[in-house]
Amino acid sequence: MKKLHTIFVLLAASLLWASASLQAAEEIRISVPASMTDAMKELSAQFAASGKHAVVTPNYGPSGTLAKQIVEGAPADLFISANQKWMDYLRDEKRIDPASEKILAANTLVFVGMKNPAKTKMADLVGLKQIAIGSPKSVPAGEYAAQAMEKAGIYKQLEDAQKLVMAKDVRQALTYADRGETDGAFVYKTDALMATQAVILFETPQDLYAPVTYPIALTVDGAKNAEAKAFYAFLTGPEGVKVFLKYGFSAAK
Repeated sequence: MKKLHTIFVLLAASLLWASASLQAAEEIRISVPASMTDAMKELSAQFAASGKHAVVTPNYGPSGTLAKQIVEGAPADLFISANQKWMDYLRDEKRIDPASEKILAANTLVFVGMKNPAKTKMADLVGLKQIAIGSPKSVPAGEYAAQAMEKAGIYKQLEDAQKLVMAKDVRQALTYADRGETDGAFVYKTDALMATQAVILFETPQDLYAPVTYPIALTVDGAKNAEAKAFYAFLTGPEGVKVFLKYGFSAAK
């Protein structure tokens, strides 16, 4: 009986110690564009496996929505945007540490849909019934897509014909095309690689839209968080670059 009591005491002590350790673990709160979801999951796992005890808590979504959440008081130690616009917005609002801002990776815009040899260029899109894009007001991929369609001279025609289906983020736009719910979608090349049914029909000509870059920065709170700074260094270091390349991103120039 005494031995059993000792075992219970040791077990209770172990549980208390584990609980205390979890509570003591530093939390790293990151706001990341939806297009980086898979790469960030792998990087967070690698960071934890390297012996770091901090808990990475991600918030995935459209860059515009994430930036506005931070301004409204949402907790975040690190912010990554899918375009420069929303990083500039946070800098103007004095919510990031300017010294930590840098370009993390790059991407390209493509058009995906079910295999169709007749759809190989921008002009072919006017013949489609529905095209999914991220909402240009908050989703950078949608903003790039709108920019490309405008320069190609087809945006107003598609908009007036109500052929554009607005998605909450680039992953939802991909899902619409991958399920055949729309005839196609503008997404990043990295997202297109995740499709199970849809294929890349063509790459959007680079001269039709601004370069897709992903700036990263510590927030004002993150600059005071040692673990957040360590994760930032990990993401911007060789380990991070390797994973981003694996998922189809281009190296920052």
